[in-house]
Amino acid sequence: MEALNSAVGWLNGIVWGVPMLVMILGVGFFLQVGLKFMPILKIGTGFSLLFKGRESQGEGQISPFNALMTSLSATIGTGNIAGVATAVFLGGPGALFWMWMTALVGMATKYAEAVCAVKYREKDELGNFVGGPMYYIKNGLGAKWAWLGVAFALFGSVAAFGIGNGVQANGVAQVLETNFGVNTSVTGVILMVLTAAVILGGITRIGAVAGKLVPFMAIAYIIAGLLVLLLNAGAIGNAISQVFTYAFTPWAAKGGAAGAAVWLAIRFGVARGVFSNEAGLGSAPIAHAAAETKGPVNQGLIAMLGTFIDTIIVCSITGLAIIASGALDASVADFLANGETEGFKAISGAALTSLAFETTLPGIGGSLIAVALSIFAFTTILGWSFYGEKCVEFLLGVKSLIPYRVLWIVMIYFGATADLGFIWLLADTLNAMMAIPNLIALALLSPIVFKLTKQFFATGGKSEEAGTAAE
Repeated sequence: MEALNSAVGWLNGIVWGVPMLVMILGVGFFLQVGLKFMPILKIGTGFSLLFKGRESQGEGQISPFNALMTSLSATIGTGNIAGVATAVFLGGPGALFWMWMTALVGMATKYAEAVCAVKYREKDELGNFVGGPMYYIKNGLGAKWAWLGVAFALFGSVAAFGIGNGVQANGVAQVLETNFGVNTSVTGVILMVLTAAVILGGITRIGAVAGKLVPFMAIAYIIAGLLVLLLNAGAIGNAISQVFTYAFTPWAAKGGAAGAAVWLAIRFGVARGVFSNEAGLGSAPIAHAAAETKGPVNQGLIAMLGTFIDTIIVCSITGLAIIASGALDASVADFLANGETEGFKAISGAALTSLAFETTLPGIGGSLIAVALSIFAFTTILGWSFYGEKCVEFLLGVKSLIPYRVLWIVMIYFGATADLGFIWLLADTLNAMMAIPNLIALALLSPIVFKLTKQFFATGGKSEEAGTAAE
């Protein structure tokens, strides 16, 4: 096991090295500039379309609203609670700044992903719309790039078991055991039953559950987080100052607990930012391809809100709460006092967020985080089950759907009872492997994205018709 950990750790260091971070930020910035910063300037338009998108507007399986909720169900998970905490602990407060930067350019990336997904989607043998990077590579780039689509589908089908299954199930199991004494095996079985009840019904049922559960859980967490910030109002100014200061200057880490280089702030900020909002991974467009939408740009404007909501709102609340409450300083001091040598594990990230809430809301803060993480992780399991099965369907056809769903349900139990440290490392590595073919495709298809966007705004949206979304 040690050899496997070392091998994956070595690969992780390569795929999340400078080239990958430059690629993620570079492609996002290129798209943002090419779109003339439209994703940022048209946030209001996106929310307006989201409100209207509660009703079906074209061909597809789920409403535009439920498509975004399915996407958010997969992104609002342990990354928002444990991932943010891990980033600010290992990279310092400045990591939150780089998460913001990743999100701002990521809005353009997520927009382009959804535009391409709807533009190049197709119908499968069951009559359902399918799309995502593998399809816009196949239908947009042509036969010579077919291998790239296969690569994405292969990485995606395997990565789903890490980011969308193992990490989430383990996070729920550990936090429920720590806070309520629930045996991890019991949690694993319960998660299996609940997941089976939803995913065996396909995207329609997943979308319906996500459409109800995601808004409730997100709003509840945001309200609780804002309450924590309100009770620590006097420290918010200093917390924000630390975020900007340590984004560009070394963080002393109160003695050097986890390193002081600015590089760590950038590395963990970008990596955890991408892990949280998934902009560039190519996962979200798989959900948006199923939307009953008027056309590519309509869905793109809704899709980009996922990154804004996930990172700019939810992750910011988590990060600022950890810093302003004093939980970060307390954890660093404890880290130094105990002489930790193995690094900061993901479950400790959840514990750090729990500490921030419990310190501010004694008696209920820790339990609130436990419940929030459990619901967040459960919906992530639902969303990623759909992503994984569509990747497998691309490779093996519709006959693979039921076997994949059954395997997905079974693996939840093993994820709940396995070693989280290795699963988190593996998920982090596979994320990067997914992103590479997707980012290449987005860069090559960017002229199409720019053209469709220009036409849409030049005609006031009249250039998009319901029937033109599917090819």
